[in-house]
Amino acid sequence: MRPVSSFYYWWLSCGEHTSVFCKMNSGLRRRLKKQCIKNISALLREELITLLEEEVGKGKRIWTRKWLRDRSVTGASALLLQQLRLEDPSEYRMALRVTTENFDELLSLVHSKIQRNDTLMRDALPAKIKLEVTLSFLATGMSYRSLSHFYRVSKPSISVFIPEVCRAIYEALKQFIKVPNAEEWKNIETGFKTRWNFPLCYGSIDGKHVPIKAPPSSGSLYFNYKKTSSIVLLAVADHDYCFSYIDVGACGSASDGGVFKNSSIYRKLENNLLPNNGVIVGDAAFPLKTYLMKPYPGVNLSTEEKVFNYRLSRARRIIENAFGILVSRFRVLEKPIQTNLEAVDAIVCACCALHNWLRKTTTSYITATCVDVEDEEGNFLPGSWRSQIHALQSIANQGSNHSPRIAREKRELYKNMFMNEGSVPWQLRSIH
Repeated sequence: MRPVSSFYYWWLSCGEHTSVFCKMNSGLRRRLKKQCIKNISALLREELITLLEEEVGKGKRIWTRKWLRDRSVTGASALLLQQLRLEDPSEYRMALRVTTENFDELLSLVHSKIQRNDTLMRDALPAKIKLEVTLSFLATGMSYRSLSHFYRVSKPSISVFIPEVCRAIYEALKQFIKVPNAEEWKNIETGFKTRWNFPLCYGSIDGKHVPIKAPPSSGSLYFNYKKTSSIVLLAVADHDYCFSYIDVGACGSASDGGVFKNSSIYRKLENNLLPNNGVIVGDAAFPLKTYLMKPYPGVNLSTEEKVFNYRLSRARRIIENAFGILVSRFRVLEKPIQTNLEAVDAIVCACCALHNWLRKTTTSYITATCVDVEDEEGNFLPGSWRSQIHALQSIANQGSNHSPRIAREKRELYKNMFMNEGSVPWQLRSIH
């Protein structure tokens, strides 16, 4: 049993002197009060120190596990990644999807947003490790627990800072995903015309279901037509596999009609976003508009209609390849993301921003073999991404089959042009 403290004995003795204290003059009483308070403070301090020493001695609480405290010596950041950075830069790029130079640049862009201050209780986790953990997560889709063991960072900390770092990445790189200016529109149109033989085309549009873990009590809100839970990523790609527009977060169940019509790009397209009366191209899921060309439906098509569909599919293949490269580089998108919805949105946006940034600033992000190509005779050669991943599910029909007459007439103009002055030598071979 704990011994009775000296403070307790002092308190018992106070009653014996009460009558004497009352008979003293006021000045003497004030001096005595001050002395008593001083004595009480000293006794309480001594008592508190004794209690703390006893609690520490019991050893019941460990602030940080020992294997986590060894992070700076045995964690992946200190050992493996440092060795790869010095000895094998190509494997470093495979591990984090960025070169060492890319990493250093990205760290300088996000450092001030993700670095916290040290406290009296512990040192803050370095921004460098936060970025390494986040890039590993995006590149592999590794579980938080596996990341915790690999980097020696606690799982609760990882679950907090990964969404924060993803938001910081998107904020730092969002300038690489923007509606093109006049000069950029011109470059995109030239690219589609010379590389994909589709004049006055300013982009390729598609939407994909990003698999997620259904939120609690969400019912069928995120349950899509493929009977999985998802959010929708709607995007427009330019001629060079970069996203010029993204819309993230629509519910998977909304795919039957609302995703495109409720997006901001729809309103801009309706208000003449594209220059020179140009178009973007999409698959059969999208409505036929004066600014959006889609294939002729059905199977009993004329030769002219088949040629148009073939030529449109070549241009539309850009967005399909952009999505394929995105998922092959950032495997977190390949399987259900096990986070809350706000974090999912941040993760998807960060992946898209990194995709554009790396495509525009490095030559190694997309190689000649990883995208679909056609040889000189028009034979289709699939990109390597098709054999590496499970492609994201496409969204369902985004409009009715009833299209404006002026839109149908515009498609007819393209059809006739592709059979005359705009024809390519291999197109008839490619439709049979």
